[in-house]
Amino acid sequence: MSAPTSPTPQTLLEAVIQTLPVGVVVFDEQGGCTLANAAARALGDRAVHALAAAAGSSREAAHVEAIGDRVVEVRTHPVTEDHGSFTLTTVTDVTRHHRIQRELITKAFIDALTGLPNRTMFEQSIGEVLAGSRPGDRFALAFIDLDNFKHINDYYSHAAGDALLRKMSDRIRATLRPSDLLARIGGDEFVLLLDPVLDRDDALAAVRAISERLKQPFFIDGHEIFASASIGVSLFPDHGDTYEVLARQADNAMYRVKGELKGGVSLFDDAMSQAATARMAVEQRLRLAIRDRCFCCAFQPKVDMRTHAVTGVEVLLRWRDELGMIQAPGDFIALAIELGLINEITLQVLAETVRSMPDIDEVFGPDVTVSLNIAAKQACDVPFMTAFCASLGETGLAERFVLELTEEAFFTAGRFQRDVLPRIRAIGARVSIDDFGVGYSSLSALADITADELKIDRSFITDIDKRPRSQIVLKAIESLGAALGMSVVAEGVETYEEVAYLLGATQIRCAQGYYFARPLLLDQIGQVEPRLSGSRHPSPRSRASELRMPSLLRRA
Repeated sequence: MSAPTSPTPQTLLEAVIQTLPVGVVVFDEQGGCTLANAAARALGDRAVHALAAAAGSSREAAHVEAIGDRVVEVRTHPVTEDHGSFTLTTVTDVTRHHRIQRELITKAFIDALTGLPNRTMFEQSIGEVLAGSRPGDRFALAFIDLDNFKHINDYYSHAAGDALLRKMSDRIRATLRPSDLLARIGGDEFVLLLDPVLDRDDALAAVRAISERLKQPFFIDGHEIFASASIGVSLFPDHGDTYEVLARQADNAMYRVKGELKGGVSLFDDAMSQAATARMAVEQRLRLAIRDRCFCCAFQPKVDMRTHAVTGVEVLLRWRDELGMIQAPGDFIALAIELGLINEITLQVLAETVRSMPDIDEVFGPDVTVSLNIAAKQACDVPFMTAFCASLGETGLAERFVLELTEEAFFTAGRFQRDVLPRIRAIGARVSIDDFGVGYSSLSALADITADELKIDRSFITDIDKRPRSQIVLKAIESLGAALGMSVVAEGVETYEEVAYLLGATQIRCAQGYYFARPLLLDQIGQVEPRLSGSRHPSPRSRASELRMPSLLRRA
């Protein structure tokens, strides 16, 4: 039996070349293919012949080329030897690598929801525009923020909100030139580069046209949704020569629109910069005040107008600043809500109120209710309200407390009614609708609310004795509250005439306002002089002082 024949080196080399996963093609001096292994032939004859064009170079080279549905990397290696010259070409299939690379680039630079450039890509692009700018070049930067997007999400669903963002981006994009660039940089925030612009008026005209287009209805899932956007604009080089500065100025201008008339357009000016600086200063002071627990509580009685007895007190937030001055919440509460700081402040107010309960009982009596204000944004924050109710329940005093919420809290996709109200009921606290009549009042929604108290906004009480139409509305609200089993409180009572009307023309017993007492810190209450006592049923001719409480210390 003869031994197996060993392969020759040439045969072995050819076998190895044929089994390589990398395509190998050899071209002669005339560009003819003299060798193509199996991996190269798998790309097809047309691909092999197309590679001949790359074989004409006298130097090594490499490039990526699309062949059919594949992407290949082609490397050419010219070889010269005694018997002649030829070109060795290798072909590597990099289709998968190329796809992964493209996906990574897309994720890094493209917003997945809208297909627009994201913040990173936009900043790189505008950086290139700035680097290539020449004297006389002008462009505009616009920050676009969708108004009330949270309410749209809550009312229609998050899917509808996403569809709105897509349609909104398409509508803006349809108006742009090839040189302009739109990007999505946040949840409902977009930034737009208009390059070039002639002047201030040219930029504002373009942005206002976009603003008007966005106010046209969007049709989503069978709904006709109306939306708008607040837009702030800055100009290069008028308002800055770096992206950071231009972005800050456009953002300042956009917040000016948000604070005044949503859905408008505003061009940056120096006054906005000063306002932004002042706002930042307040923000820093506010954060320090939270850290150092510089908040205190003032108390304003709720009074039974017919007996002059104090039936409850409302806890009102005050800020004792670094100079020892007391600041009312109107100066900072909206900023605290916007910055997400209100939750910590509310927990501090609760702790301070609980510590003050012995003094409250001493001054006002052990049976008065204690009302705390909860912002609508907090009321629908289920995790916060869960923690808040747990903290209140642990005090053992929850049944003394009334949580005052504005109407907006009750009408946010049922979240408060469904997820929060049961927790409040479980600890025994009560609920009041604050500032009723000026917010989201809806008779159909009100029928589903199980609040205990309805506080009529002061706008209905001011000069009520002189306003016949307001008197009709007031009586309707009074009847509605009584029919739904809610006690009714008149807010903002400031004059004798208002009290006289409420006593003579309505069945409302409870009132609150400067006529009876201003909000006072506990250590100020004892300094108030007792007032003169009057008839329990005064006539309109009685002096103003005769209707006031005989003393702030009068108990229910």
